[in-house]
Formats: sequence, structure tokens, C-alpha cells
Amino acid sequence: MIVRPEREGDCAAISAVTTAAFAGHPYSDQTEPLIIERLRAAGALSHSLVAEDEGEVIGHIAFSPVTITPAVNGWYGLGPVSVRPDRQGRGIGSELTRRGLERLRDAGAAGCVVVGEPEFYGKFGFRNEADLVFPGCAPQYFMALTLSGAMVSGTVAYHPAFETG
Repeated sequence: MIVRPEREGDCAAISAVTTAAFAGHPYSDQTEPLIIERLRAAGALSHSLVAEDEGEVIGHIAFSPVTITPAVNGWYGLGPVSVRPDRQGRGIGSELTRRGLERLRDAGAAGCVVVGEPEFYGKFGFRNEADLVFPGCAPQYFMALTLSGAMVSGTVAYHPAFETG
């Protein structure tokens, strides 16, 4: 398996993997493929990596800028991240996450936020920060990781591509 940046021609495979990965999950509204498409169309898909095995896309991770009020620059949101169902549980999502965070760090990002399972994202250093909030999300599922500098405080908003409707 290799992890590489998304390239032209990957869009359909990324959409298929993302659709399959989130199908039937009660916490999903099934809009994850649309979120990626809208981020891409808006030029807000800052980092998009795929996991490829024998020429086939089997996983994907997206990073996009977030806004923090009061104004803080250089922060990104992780997600969606997806792995084809028949390949889940083999460390592919972890490798995508690790490599994506390395790319953010190398690019000089200040930090990253994620909405997800604390047990999974805690392995990468994400943790709940009482002074950094994402309205409407249960605090234990909203976590942050500094990549350079100190932890910030404020209210986080994801790119409008995440809005449903």
C-alpha cells in the first residue's frame, strides 16, 4: 500500500470509497462524498491523500481550513476519512491520519481539529480542549492537536461545504 496525494482521475474512486465507508452508519447523514466534492470545487481541499493498493484507491483523508473566533490562522479540520469496508481494521485509516498530519506539520500548520472517536484520534495526540469549542457537538467528540505553537481558544467553524441542505 502507498499513501499519495490525490491526483486527477481519483475523484470517482474517492467518492465510491467514501460512500461505501459511511453507508449504514447511524452517525452519518451520508453526505461525506458531497462534502469532499464541495471542498474540492471551492478550492478548500487543502490536503487530500489516498491510500492505494495495487493501483486501486482503498482509502482517503481530507483536510480543509477551519475558522476560529476570535481570529486564529493556520488551523485545519480533519475529515472525512474513509477506508473501503473490506479493508477496514488493518491500519489504513491510521496511516492516512499519520501521513496527513505530517503534511500539515511540514506545511507549517498551527493545528488541527477533528470530530470523531476519542479512542482512535487520541492515539495521534488529539484531545478535548475545554476552551476550543465546536457548537452543536458533544465536547468529548471534538478534539484538537497543536502542530506548532500553543493551544488556542475560541469557537471553531468548518468550511461551508460541511453544511447540509
